[in-house]
Amino acid sequence: MPSLSEKEYKNEFVATFPGDDSGNTKPRQTPGVLYSKAIPTPVKKPELLAWSEELAQELGIEKPTNQKDIDILGGNHVAPSMYPYAACYAGHQFGNWAGQLGDGRAITLGEWEAPSGKSWELQLKGAGLTPYSRRADGRAVLRSSVREYLMSEAMHFLGVPTTRALSLVSTGDKVLRDMFYNGNPAYEPGAIVMRVAPSLLRFGSFEMPAARRENENLQKLVDWTIDRYYPHLQGENRILAWFQEIMERTASLMVDWMRVGFVHGVMNTDNMSILGLTIDYGPFSFLDDYDPDFTPNTTDLPGRRYAFGKQASIAYWNLGCLASAIAPLLPGTEELVAILETYSDIFHEKYYRMMANKLGLDEVKEGDQELITRFTYTLSTLNLDMTIFFQLLIDLPQNLENEAETEAHFQDSFYRPLEKGERQTLHTLLTDYQTRLQANTSSREETVQMMQKANPRIILRNYLLHQAIEQLERGENTLFLKLQAAMKDPYSRNFDEFFAKRPDWASQKAGCSMLSCSS
Repeated sequence: MPSLSEKEYKNEFVATFPGDDSGNTKPRQTPGVLYSKAIPTPVKKPELLAWSEELAQELGIEKPTNQKDIDILGGNHVAPSMYPYAACYAGHQFGNWAGQLGDGRAITLGEWEAPSGKSWELQLKGAGLTPYSRRADGRAVLRSSVREYLMSEAMHFLGVPTTRALSLVSTGDKVLRDMFYNGNPAYEPGAIVMRVAPSLLRFGSFEMPAARRENENLQKLVDWTIDRYYPHLQGENRILAWFQEIMERTASLMVDWMRVGFVHGVMNTDNMSILGLTIDYGPFSFLDDYDPDFTPNTTDLPGRRYAFGKQASIAYWNLGCLASAIAPLLPGTEELVAILETYSDIFHEKYYRMMANKLGLDEVKEGDQELITRFTYTLSTLNLDMTIFFQLLIDLPQNLENEAETEAHFQDSFYRPLEKGERQTLHTLLTDYQTRLQANTSSREETVQMMQKANPRIILRNYLLHQAIEQLERGENTLFLKLQAAMKDPYSRNFDEFFAKRPDWASQKAGCSMLSCSS
C-alpha cells in the first residue's frame, strides 16, 4: 500500500470550480469562488497518537512509519500533488442567516483514490488559518480532537452514516480556548484530526452561491454533485430526484441518530452533509437518561433548538433552506415544495420501523405506534437510561409476576428511585408489551437477534470521553485505548466495563454534561 507521502492525489474539485489561488489566509469575503488555497501552518512537534487501521485498510493507506508522513498528518508537509484548500460555504446558524462561513479550521489536502476506485477527501481539522477563520486561530485542541476522532469512528461501527477519522496527532503547541465562552480562557494542548469522507459538501455549500446570485456556479456545483455522487439520477427532472434522495437520506440519518440516542448539538445548515452523513462533531452527546429536551450545547440554551427530540424537525427546516437555495435552477417551486412536504411521512415510516426493531416487533401492526409512544413517554418521565433500558428489555423474563419483579429487572437503568405510581406504569407497559410480542410470527430467537442489532450495548458517553481526555493531557492513554477498542464492537458484551449509567458526579461536571461549540 502507498504511504501518504508517495500517493499521487487527485484535485478534481479544485480543477472544476473557480477558486482563490493566492494563498492569502487573511479573513475576508471571497465572492465568486468555491474555495481558497490554504497551506497548513506548521506546528512544533507532530506526534501520532491514534490511527484507524480499519479505515486505512479500506483506503489502502500504509500506516505512517516515517516523520514525513506524520508531518503530513500534522500539517508540516504537503505532498507535491496536493492542493490544500478551504471550502467557501454559507449557512443558517440557530435559525438565522449567517452569510459566508467556510472552513475556518479545516483544510482539505486532496482526494485519495482507494483500491476500489472510490475517491475520498482527506482533510486536516485544526491545521491553521484560512480565509474563513474570521476572528479565530484555525487551531483545534486535544479535547475537541479526541472527541471527534473517537466519536466519528464510533458512529461508523454503530452503523450510522458519518465522516470518518483516520488519525489523531498532537502538535506540541498550546492553544488558547475559552471553553464555555464565559471569560475564562486557558491554554490547552493542540491536536489535529485527519477527517475523511467521499465529500464534505454541505447544504451551506449551495446556499452560498444562491445567496450571491451566482447562478452559474450554483448550476455547475449541482450538476457536478449529481454526476459524481448521484450518477444514477438522469433526465430533465434529476434536480428534483436529487433533492428527493437527499431528503430521504437525511430522514434516515435522523432515525439512526434517534436509534442510538445521539444528539448533534449544532444542526446548522453548514453542518448538514449533502450525502446524508453525520458531519462536524462539536458539542455532541449520547443520551444518558432519555430526555427529548436534552441539548448538550450551552450555546443552544435556553431555546434548545437542537434538542434530541427536535432533530427530525430541524432537519426538515434545513431541507427547506436547501430547497430555497436550488430553487433558482428550476422553472417553478411547486414540485420542490411537494417533495419537501413528504418528509414527515417518510421520516415517521422509517422511525416507527426503527422503533419496532428496537422493541423486537416483527412489523408495525395496528396499535404499535401507540405502544411505541408509551415506551418513549415512560422512558422520559421515569428518567430511565436509554441504552441500558433497551439492553435489559432484550433479556426481559417472559412472565413478569408483579411490579417488584419488573422494578428489579430494570434497576440498573434508574437514575432515581421510582414512586409507587411509576412502578405500576412501568409494569403495565411491560405486561402489554409482552402480550404484543405474542403476536409476532418470528421466533423468540429471531426477535432477540433483531433487538441486538438495533440496540447498542456500549456508547461513548461524555463522561468516559472526558476521563480519557484528562488522562491524555497527563500523558496517559490507557482509557483512550480501551475506548478505541470498545467503539469497534458496540453491540457485544465484550466491553461490559463500560456498560454502566452516568455516575452522579458527571451530571454537573463541565465537559461531561454540557459543552460549547468549542468542544
